[in-house]
Amino acid sequence: MHDVVVIGGGPGGYAAAIRAAQLGGKVALVEEAELGGICVHRGCIPTKVWQKAAEILRAIRSASQFGIDAAVKGIDLGTIIEQKNKACGKIRLGMEGLLANNKIEVVKGRAVFKTPREIEAAGRRLKAKNFIVATGARLEAPELLNLKDALIGVEAVHEMRAVPASVLVCGADTVEVEIAALLNSFGAKVTLTALDRRILPQEDGDSSQRLEQALRESGIEIVNRVTLRAVTPVAGGFTCELDGPKPKTVQVERVFVCRRRPNSDGVGLDMAGVVVKPDGFIQVDETLKTSTAGIYAIGDVAGGSMQSHGASAMGVCAAENAMDRKVKFPAHLVPRGTWTWPEVASVGLTEEAAEKQGLDIETGYFPYSINGVALARNEIAGAVKVVTDVKYRTIYGVHIVGPHATELIGEAAVAMQLEYTTEEFAAGIRVHPTFSEALVDAARDAEKWALYLPKR
Repeated sequence: MHDVVVIGGGPGGYAAAIRAAQLGGKVALVEEAELGGICVHRGCIPTKVWQKAAEILRAIRSASQFGIDAAVKGIDLGTIIEQKNKACGKIRLGMEGLLANNKIEVVKGRAVFKTPREIEAAGRRLKAKNFIVATGARLEAPELLNLKDALIGVEAVHEMRAVPASVLVCGADTVEVEIAALLNSFGAKVTLTALDRRILPQEDGDSSQRLEQALRESGIEIVNRVTLRAVTPVAGGFTCELDGPKPKTVQVERVFVCRRRPNSDGVGLDMAGVVVKPDGFIQVDETLKTSTAGIYAIGDVAGGSMQSHGASAMGVCAAENAMDRKVKFPAHLVPRGTWTWPEVASVGLTEEAAEKQGLDIETGYFPYSINGVALARNEIAGAVKVVTDVKYRTIYGVHIVGPHATELIGEAAVAMQLEYTTEEFAAGIRVHPTFSEALVDAARDAEKWALYLPKR
C-alpha cells in the first residue's frame, strides 16, 4: 500500500508527489496525458515564449525613442513554435527526471476511485492511505450556433502559423487579457469584452483602470458589460452580436473563448464520498482535505486562484498533511499575476474587498511616473498601491501595475507572510534606481512620510 497516491501530474500534483516523497512516503503519481499539465504544455510556459517574442517585437518598434533606427523585416511564427516546443520539452524531461530521482512511481492512465482507499488506473488497482486529487481543469466554450467554426483557443494561438486579422476575445480575466495583448502585439485587431464593468474584476479597481487605459492606448477596443449572444458566418469571418446595456455588433475573423471547468467528473468521486460543489469544484477545508478523510484536493479542481503557483503551494500543503503534519493553506498569500504590457500583480485584499469586509483601512500609493528607473527607461505606465490597517498598520494587500510587477509582487508576499507592518516596510532600503523602490515609497505614503510625493 502506498502512503500517498497523487491523481494528476500538473504543477500541483507534481509538487505534492515530490513533497510527500521527501517526507519519507511511498508515493505514486497517476497521469493520463503528459506530465506538466496545462501549465507546461498549453498554458503558462507556451504563452511566456510567445510573450517574449512579442516583447522583442515591441522593443524594436519603440527603439527610435532611444535613437536606434531598427525595423522588423519579418516574423517567422514557426521559429516561435519551435522555441515553445523546446522549452516545454525541457521542463517535461526535468519533471520526469526528478520524479524518478525521488523514487516516485508514475502510472500512465486515468484514475477512477473504486472505494475511498482504492483507485483503478491502467488496468491496475492502487491502494493508499491518502489520495491527493489534482486533476486540474479543462477549457470549454458556450454552446452557441456557429461558435465552433469561429473559435480559436489557447492551444491554437500557441500553434498559429498566421495571425488572424481580427479577433473577438470573450471575457476579461487573466488568460483572456493576456491573449488579447499578445494578439494585438502581433498585429491583430482585437476587441475585448468584459461581463463586468471593468476588466480583471478580481483585481483592485485602480489596477484594472490602469491596465484598461494602457490596452486602449495600444489599440485594443474594450467593451464592458456585454456577453456574446450570437455568431453568424459572413464573407471573411463572422458577425458577433454582443448583448448588454448597450448592444453591439462586431465582425471578426476569429473568436477567442477560454472558460475553464474543473475536472471533477469521471474520477469516481461519488464512490469515495467526496462532496463536489454545484459549480464543479471539490469542497475542501483549510487543510485542503475533502469531505472524505484521507482524500485531499488541490489546484484548479479545488478552485482558488486557478494559477499554477497556487496549485504548487496547495500541493505542498496537502502532501504535508497527508504525511501527518498539521498545516493550513494560506490562501491569502497566493499572489496573482497577469502578463500584459504593463504587467499586473497583486497579493492579498483589494481596497474594495477590504472595505466590503468592514475593515478600517487606508492606502499608500506611488506612481511609476516619478520612479527613477521607470523614467530612464520610459516605462512609466504603472503604480504601486498598499492597503493597510489604520490602527495596527497590518498589510492587507499590495497591488502593482508596471514592468516586472509579477517579479516584484514576491517581495510583498514575503512581507505579508512575515507579518510586516507598513511602518516596517517603509523603513526598507532598496537599490537605486530600481522599480523595487516604488514598493517602499508606497509604504511610506501609507505612513504619511513619502519623500517624493507632495504633502497630503
